[in-house]
Amino acid sequence: MQEGKDLSKSNGKIWPYAIGTSIALVFGACVATIIITSTLPVENSDTYMMGYHEADAKANDLINARIAFDKKYKISYVTEGLSLDSSVIKYKVSDLESQAVSNAKIEVVVTRPNNHKHDQTLKSSNYENGVYTFPSIKLPVEGRWDIMAKVSVGDVQRFYNVKADTREKVTYEY
Repeated sequence: MQEGKDLSKSNGKIWPYAIGTSIALVFGACVATIIITSTLPVENSDTYMMGYHEADAKANDLINARIAFDKKYKISYVTEGLSLDSSVIKYKVSDLESQAVSNAKIEVVVTRPNNHKHDQTLKSSNYENGVYTFPSIKLPVEGRWDIMAKVSVGDVQRFYNVKADTREKVTYEY
């Protein structure tokens, strides 16, 4: 054995291994990120009942359609509240003089925020006394729900969306 030489030092041979391992770990993390994100579903827009790319491409048309609708009609969400067992979705559509509109076509999607596993689509409603009433639905999970409606009257349409909760009666338009 040579005297004066400390055997605990490595003469710099560990650095190439450390750098190579670091590069391999970073590359592996990048590959894992790409693989994981490619398996996640692309969800619909939570505003316009369509993919977010399509909603982005049609943004100006959607805004102009809403303006045209609002110049002629008003819509309001008149549901008393959501419950797990029996939720009845109701809307009221009227003209600007508060006269009920009986020829509106309303499509509704009841969905969880950012999760479309429990989506329920409602297309047929009953019209009575100025109120469009959809058949009763059961909600599988307690909590917050987004209720998205596409309302068409003649040649104008708009999207009318509210956030509701099964635990409280408060709703918010968005």
